[in-house]
Amino acid sequence: MKFKFLIVFLTCLSLSQSLFAEEVKNDISFYTGTFDVIDKEGDDKTSLFGIEHKNPDLFRDTFLGQFKPITGGFITGNSSIYLYTGIEGQYEIGPIKILPSFSPGYYEKGDGKDLGSVLEFKSEIKIGFDIFENSKLSYSYSHISNNDWGDTNPGTDNQQITFSKNF
Repeated sequence: MKFKFLIVFLTCLSLSQSLFAEEVKNDISFYTGTFDVIDKEGDDKTSLFGIEHKNPDLFRDTFLGQFKPITGGFITGNSSIYLYTGIEGQYEIGPIKILPSFSPGYYEKGDGKDLGSVLEFKSEIKIGFDIFENSKLSYSYSHISNNDWGDTNPGTDNQQITFSKNF
């Protein structure tokens, strides 16, 4: 049920952007990895699967580099859900792209880890490279926590492998 909600939410978001654009350009990413990778007890460590959308037309050049909005979500093997929207930077060093991001979002624990609040913040660093024209393979490491705004703030560290395609 929650996975269906995630797919419907992201599909509606993508379609709403295409209604207002003359030419649709999308960067869709699928990722999988480990949720709570450094869990010492081992009872909350599980897999995750997610999807993320970026619109390359919304890149903005600033004095700090290039930035664009991101929207996405993931579901864990314990039925936890995180839906987010935020901003991602892009820095290129030869063929390598470094993509830091920050995204506030909605977290539902399901049968998984209680992060202390429904409002959580994800900080992520992604390192990727182009593998084909308009396709990228990346590794990322993220931290999600509520900045001590919740009842508790155990946080979680995650790692993912991402495949992105522009079309």
